[in-house]
Amino acid sequence: MKHTLSVLVENKPGVLAKISGLFSRRGFNIDSLAVGPTEDETISRMTIVVESEDRSLEQVTKQLHKLISVIKIQDLDPENMIERELILIKVNTEPDFRPEILEIVDIFRAKIVDVSPKSLVIEITGTTSKLEAMEELLRPYGIMELVRTGRIAISRGIKAVRA
Repeated sequence: MKHTLSVLVENKPGVLAKISGLFSRRGFNIDSLAVGPTEDETISRMTIVVESEDRSLEQVTKQLHKLISVIKIQDLDPENMIERELILIKVNTEPDFRPEILEIVDIFRAKIVDVSPKSLVIEITGTTSKLEAMEELLRPYGIMELVRTGRIAISRGIKAVRA
């Protein structure tokens, strides 16, 4: 089962390496990892997506809690969270196919963020399935380059993960 962990950590050098190393030593493959500052500049939030059995994940979270730099860990409930990813896709655009590509961009509510005579750079945010669907539709036109952020997530409603 995929788990999305929201981990609050001290905003200090080396914290990311310690946490990812702990997952690696335990044989976990991290599917997605995003790190960024929070409303408090001394704290960062890591969103970690892993596939794991509940029991194995529980052992890793107990070990994470032992790290001095870890403040709080929450396994977000898939039914009660909002998740997003961002992709930038550079697509080969022959003049004959530009209208088709622009239509796909419009349907997915994406944005064109760069235009050149032979390519477009498209920005899209959304769920993993939405991004994968758009990527599949653009593939026949020739994806020249693709970069993806990884999942970020937050719990729905008034409940907040805070230090």
